[in-house]
Amino acid sequence: RVEVKARNLPMELSEKGGVQNNGFVQNEDFEDKETDTSGQEETPKTCSVDVDPVAVEETVLKPYAGMPKDILLQFSSQARYRVTREILFWLVIAGALVLVCATISIIALSPKCLDWWQASPIYQIYPRSFKDSDMDGNGDLKGIQQKLDHITYLNIKTIWITSFFKSPLKDLGYGAEDFYDIDPIFGSMGDFENLIAAIHDKGLRVIMDLIPNHTSDKHRWFQLSRNRTGKYTDYYIWQDCRQAAGSISPPNNWVSVFGNSSWQFDEVRKQCYLHQFGKEQPDLNFRNPAVQQEIHDIIKFWLGKGIDGFSFGAVKFLLEATHLRDEPPVNKSQNGESITAYSQLYHDYTTTQVGLHDIIRSFRHTMNEFSREPGRYRFMCSDDDEKEDIEATMMYYGTTFIQEADFPFNFNLINMKNLSGNSIFEAVNSWMQNMPAGKWPNWAVGSPNAARISTRIGKEYINVMNMLLLTLPGTPVTYYGEEIGMENIASENVSKEHVNSGPVVATLPEKSPMQWDGKVNAGFTEGNSSWLPVNSDYQSVNVEIQSTWSNSTLSLYRALTSLRNNELPMNRGWMCHIWNDSNVFAYVRELHGLDRVFMMVLNFGQGSTTDLKAIVPNLPSEAVVRLSTHFNNTGKVVNTKLIKTEMGEGLVLEYKTAKPVHTMEAFQGKCFVAEKACYSKALNLLYMNC
Repeated sequence: RVEVKARNLPMELSEKGGVQNNGFVQNEDFEDKETDTSGQEETPKTCSVDVDPVAVEETVLKPYAGMPKDILLQFSSQARYRVTREILFWLVIAGALVLVCATISIIALSPKCLDWWQASPIYQIYPRSFKDSDMDGNGDLKGIQQKLDHITYLNIKTIWITSFFKSPLKDLGYGAEDFYDIDPIFGSMGDFENLIAAIHDKGLRVIMDLIPNHTSDKHRWFQLSRNRTGKYTDYYIWQDCRQAAGSISPPNNWVSVFGNSSWQFDEVRKQCYLHQFGKEQPDLNFRNPAVQQEIHDIIKFWLGKGIDGFSFGAVKFLLEATHLRDEPPVNKSQNGESITAYSQLYHDYTTTQVGLHDIIRSFRHTMNEFSREPGRYRFMCSDDDEKEDIEATMMYYGTTFIQEADFPFNFNLINMKNLSGNSIFEAVNSWMQNMPAGKWPNWAVGSPNAARISTRIGKEYINVMNMLLLTLPGTPVTYYGEEIGMENIASENVSKEHVNSGPVVATLPEKSPMQWDGKVNAGFTEGNSSWLPVNSDYQSVNVEIQSTWSNSTLSLYRALTSLRNNELPMNRGWMCHIWNDSNVFAYVRELHGLDRVFMMVLNFGQGSTTDLKAIVPNLPSEAVVRLSTHFNNTGKVVNTKLIKTEMGEGLVLEYKTAKPVHTMEAFQGKCFVAEKACYSKALNLLYMNC
């Protein structure tokens, strides 16, 4: 109970008089009688009131919704609210710091994602032989657009289109008459723009050829140069020709790639011009800065049109020695006047001169200007066959700090003279051993200037070569038609009319147009004839019929591209060579941290039995056939002590192990990795430091 003194709490009922309320008085009888209040004094009275102290406290201290600011501030300073608030604040700060640190760690430890030119095989197309859309017998740009679904069907996302510049179509059209225009035989600039848009709409990329070394003799620059017009006077390499006994003698013994002297006398200018290829293809003078700027402007023009990259061809010929000395003969005893073949000279003064790589780096710099947009990296390849000089080839990669090509085109598998397990190993090992650290390899088994696989090494090796191509580390390049096993056509089947209407390169007329179906002209054209005759085997070797056969070359090709694209060990894992002999080449693809391994056993000779368990410690005694060139073997289990392969047979075996080959001391020096990555099973992600 609380004692409350009621003071000065009178309730005056009226000025005339009344009853005074003396406070909170309970149970007091009120006498109903007149009272004289005139002299009544206020007397303090004490009364008792029942009050619950807890209720009083709660009424005063409990916060409520919508309380004004001054009341709220009274509570915010109390310890129980202030401490809670500070704890929550620091928890939020700590959580944010943990997230930031985790994000930085993941970014720092994560390997670089494969770029688009690394993640997909490249499909190379010669447009005149791919698909004719207007029934004139010549393939064109619209024809390529009509067949883009075939590219996606192959699980390929990058197209490489060979030269389509306006030209006299000599040497595959690489002697351009106008670098800024499309040859009418292939279509118009509008057709090209529509093709680029369609390619990108399908999520594909496209690269194109550019041969900066020379132009056509029909080019405007050459016409102005031969007339000594302004800055164009020195756009080409001109020299006075020696005259002896009424005949023209060239300045030196230099020989063109196609044979005979690389100098041609011009009747207009009365001088000789240099041509390292055909006489209709004069070499540009790259020691003239104006010429270099012209090429940079061409690069910018086509990149602006939406091209995703370039393959620069014949770049080793860009510079020649200014002293014009005779090149040394291979056979020193040979009479100099009898030298007419390119192979009879050492080309010390006409290829890979000092300053060449500065020019290539400048191309890279121009392309990088267009690579700043996210997701629009512009790819660059150099397409030069250095034959036996692997070190010269590797220089096109650039250095650790100065980038040139993303990769130089790899001719090793194309240039093999004899096919065997040993020769395949040598071709692969040569590239991997010499490639600079951190660079990306590439592989090709066909090209515009090489015979088809089936013609070059035999039909029985088509599938195993495709299996090799698509299971090696790096970017595989497929020339159109190799996915269905097309063959060359016999040279005698190419009429003189066909040859005269086409390029002068001897190998090209042997590559017939693409075989799409079993209809007339193999579905290449709906016209009466094609610019080259189709191969007589087109009714059984074509896309349409092979797409319905589970055991076809096309079906195997698709299965291999799918395996490459979807399995981490295949697209960025280690490659370890484990065995080679005259018949077999065997290697594994594996990823650190992943217990699943793929082993390729490829036969390039005669039937053979290989005991790989004796070669590889801890190899499981059994492995499953994931893919086979003999389709009925797929899914079978093989004994790794007795792996049998027939001539031209290839196996992709799959097994699990806790001891991958690349960690074994016995195989150090036999394992290679380009974009190193490791797999964390616990986190299900890739990381670098392993």
